[in-house]
Order: sequence, then C-alpha cells, then structure tokens
Amino acid sequence: MSGRLTITQLAKKVGQGHKLTMLTAYDYPLASLVDEAGIDMILVGDSLGMVVLGYEDTLAVTMDDMVRHTQAVVRGAKRALVVADLPFLSYQTSVEDAVRNSGRLLQEGGAQAVKLEGGFHMLPAIEKLVASGIPGMGHLGLTPQSVNQMGGFAIQGREASGARRILEEALAIQEAGAFSLVLEGVPWQLAQLVTDKLTIPTIGIGAGPHCSGQVLVTYDILGLFDRFTPKFVKEYANLRETIGTALAAYREDVLSGSFPAQEHSFSMKQEQLELLGGEHK
Repeated sequence: MSGRLTITQLAKKVGQGHKLTMLTAYDYPLASLVDEAGIDMILVGDSLGMVVLGYEDTLAVTMDDMVRHTQAVVRGAKRALVVADLPFLSYQTSVEDAVRNSGRLLQEGGAQAVKLEGGFHMLPAIEKLVASGIPGMGHLGLTPQSVNQMGGFAIQGREASGARRILEEALAIQEAGAFSLVLEGVPWQLAQLVTDKLTIPTIGIGAGPHCSGQVLVTYDILGLFDRFTPKFVKEYANLRETIGTALAAYREDVLSGSFPAQEHSFSMKQEQLELLGGEHK
C-alpha cells in the first residue's frame, strides 16, 4: 500500500500542471493492466451493471456487487488510487446510509475513496463522509443514476440557467470537502469555467479538454462494449473483433481435430500404460 497514490499527491500533480488520468476497472486482470499502464486513478464504476452484468442501466447494481468488484480491483492495482461508486439508493436515503455504505467500500472493498452523484441535496452526506475520514468525489452533469428523472442520457448545462446551477453546485461540493469532482456530459465551456473556479481537480467525461483530468469506461476505449458508443469516447482498440476471431479459430481447431495437439497433451510412461493393457498410438 505504501506505493499507492493519495488524494494529496494527485492534487499536487494538478498544481504542478499535470493532467490526471482515470479509467474504470471491475476485476483483477483489467485492474492490473490499467495499473501497469500508469493510470492515476481506477474507478470501480456502477457502469459494471451495463458493461459487465448486462443490465440496461446502472440502477440494478447493489452494494454487494460493488464490494465484490472493488475487492477484485484492489487486489489487481498496487499504485493507482481506487475510487468506488456508491450504487443507486445506497446513499440517497439518508446521511447515515451514505456513511455506512461508504465505510463498507473502504473496510470490506479496500477502496481509498468513494464517488456519489448529485448536487445540493448531497452536501450533508459529503460533509459527513469527510468528517468520518472518508474521501468523497462528487459527480455533476449527466448523472446516470438519475436517468429516469432526466428523461434519458441527455447533455446537461446547455442553457444558462442549468449551467449556473451546476457551477453553484460544484462550488458547494468543494466547500463540503470533496477532494475532486467528476463532470459528465456537459458543454466544454461550462467544464472549463467550473475547472477555473474550483481549487479541487475536475475529472471530465464528455466534458471537453479543459478539466484537470479525464475518465472513460475501459470497455469503451478497448471496443469491448458494443451496445452503443458515446460521442465522447475514443476507441483505442477493437478487442471485441480480436477476441471474436480468436474464439472462432478455437472452435474450428476443435472441430477439425487440430486442437489439442501433442504439445498440448500429457503422457504416461510406457510401463505404466502397459500395466493398463494399453499402448502408445
């Protein structure tokens, strides 16, 4: 744990003019790869509901889901700061629920911080988390857990009134003690304004280039999730195609009898085989 990045070190990097990098991971092997790539933060996002568990949205993800996947990620990542999402209805119901469930993600899951969506109504929870020694990351703009209230995954803050509210909420979240703020699905001009006004780092996703750092869903940038690809995603590989080709080749090898070959097989010594009444073929 001594080599793991801290929220203080991340703030210092931003102060020195460095951009922060963040990606999602939900299991041990992917977390290991993300960590080895030198990514600063890993988000165990409730997006696992869509890209791993196959749900239509994030709302069905449970605390047990988040704890189990956070444990796997922490085992795989030795350097990156691990932030775990608080899933739907694990913190909106009361400040006590927010603290208790955040504590689970740190105590049981091994995360170093939690993320929660929402503005003014989340301030008491953020304040209590910080007072309890739990680093909290805010999340404004397009908040997936409010998809039904928003009427879909719509860009937020395009009108002056909505943008002003996001700016005011961002300042309030900073004042409540959050160590950073995710801005999702907002115009780049608004993200730049918020970033300039805040002293804590902003992490953008679909928020343009002027945030303190960026986060994306790793399954999206690797081409593993095919249901849809948001405009703000840059696909760095098409692993779905690569994996599909490999799986089809395996099937053909089995059907043709070329796999497993001799080099993939184990053998018995001749004398042991003879005791069974068999022989090498």
